[in-house]
Amino acid sequence: MAFGYPISLEVAGRRAVVIGRTAVAQGKADALLEAGAPVTVISPGPGPALSRLERHERATVLRRDYQAGDLEGAFLCVASSENAKVRAAVHAEARWRRVLVNVMDDIPHCDFAAPALVRRGNLAIAISTGGRSPALARRLRQTLSRQFDPRWEELVDLLGEVRMETLPDLPNYGERARRWQEAIDVDLLLDLIGQGRRGEARTFLIGRLLGVEGSSSNERGESRGGAPPRAKRADQAAPLPRRGARSKGSGSTGGMDAAADPLPMGSGAA
Repeated sequence: MAFGYPISLEVAGRRAVVIGRTAVAQGKADALLEAGAPVTVISPGPGPALSRLERHERATVLRRDYQAGDLEGAFLCVASSENAKVRAAVHAEARWRRVLVNVMDDIPHCDFAAPALVRRGNLAIAISTGGRSPALARRLRQTLSRQFDPRWEELVDLLGEVRMETLPDLPNYGERARRWQEAIDVDLLLDLIGQGRRGEARTFLIGRLLGVEGSSSNERGESRGGAPPRAKRADQAAPLPRRGARSKGSGSTGGMDAAADPLPMGSGAA
């Protein structure tokens, strides 16, 4: 299987090189800049895209073809060329300099594949066909872009905030995982967020996690000065409240059934 191990790569502050017209036209430099990389773009065109990239503070644009030595100091390279000799030369230099390289539409000269991506803030959904059909990956991205609307960005942010706030109350990983699994009602939370009722969504989620009623900041004593009263710890808390009928028509995927802990922070983090 080509590209059988999917990963998310940290490129912030690491030099990337984008080579060739097709790579520029398909937004490879834009994606790397958005991810925080300083990017050197090496291509004679297309002119409008290069002019736009020249205005970015982390982009260096060289309006010429690839030359040996262009990958010096790079961490990653995305390249395109209709010339097989150029593709092979880029790959050979990348190998020699230990640079991760993706030569577009040339799987034997690739260390990785860049998946089609749907991004909603910290939520990133990657679609890959292992290089077999980029057109299908793009079509699936369009479908998922409609399904995962902008509410999902706010939902992920809310889950992250509540997760950090409730960690002291749920010190046991197994219990915390169980409670998160049962607490997240994606349909309801998306409905509340879509109606501008984020505070109610937060209150509902904390109440479900900690087994308490009225968990808004005011209700927990934060507006009265001093430290807010702590909710019961997980081993003391009441059982999770159960909900009846689920909310309809939210357009969600029906729940985050794979995430016991909604935003795991690193491998094995609780």
